[in-house]
Amino acid sequence: MQEQYRTVARAGVHETEINRSRFICALAPAATEQEAQDFVARIRREHSTATHNCFAYVIGADASVQKASDDGEPGGTAGAPMLQMLMRREMRYVVAVVTRYYGGVKLGAGGLIRAYGGVVGEALDELGTITRQRFRLATITVGHQRAGRLENDLRATGLAVREVRYAEAVIIEIGLPDSDVESFRSWLADATAGEALLELGGEAYGDA
Repeated sequence: MQEQYRTVARAGVHETEINRSRFICALAPAATEQEAQDFVARIRREHSTATHNCFAYVIGADASVQKASDDGEPGGTAGAPMLQMLMRREMRYVVAVVTRYYGGVKLGAGGLIRAYGGVVGEALDELGTITRQRFRLATITVGHQRAGRLENDLRATGLAVREVRYAEAVIIEIGLPDSDVESFRSWLADATAGEALLELGGEAYGDA
């Protein structure tokens, strides 16, 4: 797995006008290819009267899925430059749809490439990006008498506390970098006088 990846901070829309054509870029995070396709379909419904609804998306921390569509624009002038912009910015788990309302002035191939790639870049600048870091999921089981202070200490150290459940014992789910597992195990033993049980789970991504 990749140690980290970048994605768009939030869903949003950026619009620009080039030679009387409106270019509207809708960007969103997408966890799966199906989510990306659903987003494309929704934008196409919202802009059903537009001249073109071109898209590009990148799924996977290693960019294993990359798709793009020119939606009727000359081949390679819309979807490809959109995808190239996402890849140049090292974006992952992201989908972009650029809607064009034709304004009567032809842009030519070079103009289209600059317009479609450019509006995606502007949208990324406007909405911002975030870095997601790979974490090891771990579960801490501890008695009630130590749970409150332990939870506070965990949050104070900046660890990702994902969930706290109260039952016969208290279950605290956290995420921590692989490289920190052994040092954390020692810290936990010291902090709880050896009373806490640490179980390692799978891997996931969280805010860096």
